[in-house]
Amino acid sequence: MSSERTPDGRGWLDRLIAIGAVTQGHFELSSGLHSAEYVQCARLLERPDLVQSAAHDLVALLSPRLDTPPATIASPALGAITLGYEVARAWGCRSIWAEREPQDGRLAFRRGFGLRVDEPVVAVEDVVTTAGSLRELVELLERHQAQVVGVATLVDRSAGEIEWRVPSAALVTLEGVQVPPGRCPQCAAGLELEKPGSRPSGAGTKPE
Repeated sequence: MSSERTPDGRGWLDRLIAIGAVTQGHFELSSGLHSAEYVQCARLLERPDLVQSAAHDLVALLSPRLDTPPATIASPALGAITLGYEVARAWGCRSIWAEREPQDGRLAFRRGFGLRVDEPVVAVEDVVTTAGSLRELVELLERHQAQVVGVATLVDRSAGEIEWRVPSAALVTLEGVQVPPGRCPQCAAGLELEKPGSRPSGAGTKPE
């Protein structure tokens, strides 16, 4: 595991563990993979002071890597809306979010949100494992002819293995292994499985 250091010298991983946003056990992730670690960013999002601090640190980390500053921050609903809003506040720009259509479960911009052609946008997510939702958001932005200039996440569960065509940043990188149920050593040991995610089973949505 690793995390970016904050100005006061504390790592974000330490902070997330302290508030119960990162826990140890035997978990089924929303991707269907099993892991000994679970990230519940809602435990951070209930703390406005920490969300604001995380947003400022994300901007400080990603901003020097961008050739063009964003005019808009876009996030997938529901979990990343608050983080995206605070990142937009820290950057001094607009915040919008994409929601899943009830008919087919695909991400779409609703509520009158629109984008200009070539509008510079940073896509923000709270936690990624396979980055399915975040990639879907990037594809949605590109279909709207926006210019995706960067990607930011609070927690990257892929151990940094996910690659983007644009600059990216994560405050915490988890290197814990995620495996299919059939290859899970904790399942083989008979450990009780927890399913703490907010996404209902069989919802037909893409993995995080």
